[in-house]
Amino acid sequence: MSSNMSTPTPSDTGHRTAGRVLDILEVVAASGRGLALHELSALLKAPKSSLLPLLRTLHQRGYLTHDDSGVYHLGVQLLSLRNQARGELDLREVSRSELQGLSRETGEATLLATLSDDHTAILYIDKMESVHRIRFAAGIGERRPLHSTSSGRVLLAFMPDSERDAVIKAIKLERYTEETLITELALRAELERVRAQGYCINIDQATVGRCAIAAPVFDCDGQAVAAIVLGAPKERALQHLDQWVAEVCRAAGTVSGRLGHRPEADPVRY
Repeated sequence: MSSNMSTPTPSDTGHRTAGRVLDILEVVAASGRGLALHELSALLKAPKSSLLPLLRTLHQRGYLTHDDSGVYHLGVQLLSLRNQARGELDLREVSRSELQGLSRETGEATLLATLSDDHTAILYIDKMESVHRIRFAAGIGERRPLHSTSSGRVLLAFMPDSERDAVIKAIKLERYTEETLITELALRAELERVRAQGYCINIDQATVGRCAIAAPVFDCDGQAVAAIVLGAPKERALQHLDQWVAEVCRAAGTVSGRLGHRPEADPVRY
C-alpha cells in the first residue's frame, strides 16, 4: 500500500463523534502500517485527549488493535464487517465446474476455501472427492488454521498490509508438526514468497504426509475472496507437483475472471 495517503476532512454536517470515529478508521487503514496516537492527532488535527476515549472504545470492540509500542492497527471485527458486506454472489456456484474439472484431471480432492467470519481461520465451503482410497481428509464446513494451511497462507498473503497485520496479531501460531511455522518472522517470510509466486505449496505442515496446493481467487476489486485447493498424499503430489500447481493456478484464474477480476490489472500471474 502506498505511504501517500489523503487525510479525511471532518464533515461540517452529521454527528461529530461518529464522523471522528470514521476519520480514525480511514486514516489507520490508509496508513498501511498503523498509526500512533500522536500521529493520529497530527493527521486529524485533533487533541490527543479527545481521540483517546474513541481509540479505547474501538480497541475494546475489536475494531482496532494496538501493539506494545502504542501503534494502532485495524482489528478483526472491522474485517468481519467488510466480509459480510460483500455481494451475495455464491462462490460455490461460480467455482463448482472448476473444482470438478480439476478433480477429474488429477484424480485428487479439490476444495474451495474462504476466511471465517472472524478472519482467524479458513473455512472449506465446497469439495470434490478424490477417486483414490487414500485421500486428502477434509470436510465441507471444517475450520482450519491460517498459518498451517495452503489456503490460509494464500489468503493472508494477498490481504492488504494493515489487514494482514491485524489478523497475524489475532491468531495463535500453534505447532501441528515439526514443519509448522510457529514464529511471526517465519510466517511473514513465507507470505512474501507466496505473494511473489502467486500460489502456496504446503507439505507436512498441518499433517505429516499430506500436501496441499492453493491459489487465490480475486473479485472485481482485486480482493482475494477465496482459494482453490488441491489436496493429496505427499507421495502422489510430489510426482506431479509442477503440473498440479499450474492447473490449480489456472482454475483459480478462471474463477477470478468469472467474478470480474482482470489479471492484467495487478502483478499476480496465473
